[in-house]
Amino acid sequence: MRMDNDGMILSPRGLRAATSNLLQLVLTGQVADLRPMPAEMIDDAPRRSVFRYRPPEGVVPAGPPVLFVPPPAAPARCYDLRRGCSLAEHVVRAGRRSYLLDYAPVRHGDRDLGLAEWIGDVLPGAIRAVSRDAGGQPVQLVGWCLGGIFSLLAAADDPGLPIASVAVIAAPVDAGAVRLAAPLRPLLGLTRGAEADVLGLMFGGLPRPLVKRAYRVAGIDKFALRPYRILTNLDNLDYLAQAEAVDHFTDTMIAYPGRAARRTYRTLLRDSPLMRGGIEIGDRRVELRRVAVPVLAIAGRGDVLAPVRAVLPLIRLLAGSPQVRFEIASGGHLGVLTGRSAKTTTWRHLDRWLDEGIVRHGIRPQRAPATV
Repeated sequence: MRMDNDGMILSPRGLRAATSNLLQLVLTGQVADLRPMPAEMIDDAPRRSVFRYRPPEGVVPAGPPVLFVPPPAAPARCYDLRRGCSLAEHVVRAGRRSYLLDYAPVRHGDRDLGLAEWIGDVLPGAIRAVSRDAGGQPVQLVGWCLGGIFSLLAAADDPGLPIASVAVIAAPVDAGAVRLAAPLRPLLGLTRGAEADVLGLMFGGLPRPLVKRAYRVAGIDKFALRPYRILTNLDNLDYLAQAEAVDHFTDTMIAYPGRAARRTYRTLLRDSPLMRGGIEIGDRRVELRRVAVPVLAIAGRGDVLAPVRAVLPLIRLLAGSPQVRFEIASGGHLGVLTGRSAKTTTWRHLDRWLDEGIVRHGIRPQRAPATV
């Protein structure tokens, strides 16, 4: 017998596994392999750094480069949560040229940063740097949450950017469909209809203990909310490692001054300006219908911060795109990107999408012969 959520008793094998896992926790303090994927910096500029992931031995990466675009205020480690459950690791091992945009720390004097800086300077500069490093090839963007919205807005704002395609994961364009609701509003001291402010606070406007609690209430860190499930999965090393990695991620959430984060989220999400066709950025209007590259959109079935109904309007809004593919995968806001089930859902959708991009450009990944 084994102990599961119905209260059954652990089998001898399960008991040995649970004992081994507990011993590892006692001796090392962790069970997850949190080492980041090896990478080197290829571009360093104000408010951004761009890194190229190193391919594994024996693999010569080829094809259009992939650039991971995180949301502001969230750690770039969202794409590299832990070994064995890292989207970056998965894409690199597939033989793709892979890069990461990491926003530089924003100082107190930069607290008034807004969309004009992110869309007009930071992200376009990173895209051009990756294209240069990859021999002038157009870039396949992969953006999570606001990183996905940034990617779409950058493509719409400057059609001359070397962008091959955009894949957006958990990107809520319709804030009116985000029902964060009752548990979070009292916690954050906000009233009904303040979803944009809730998101802004959670992504950079709260003390670390409070933002972590908000994430747990929102359902992102489902593991830490359920100690009983941890207890009943003591023999499941993969489950324990994922719980630890998610906890580590939420511990490092605060990266930007709250004023800058709230201002950005308020501009993008309050009253859902993108649903009305466009948004004012500086002295210009940027409209999603001007995106002229293929787009893949993936929504998480259990996502409360970007529910399916908040992502679905992209099909209509991206009227100028030659192809818009919409997929629904399992998982919450972080889980749909890098949860344990993402390997067989989101990552498969993304693999197919990136493979199609390789075919469009007539280049296939090449692997060097194995060395003796």
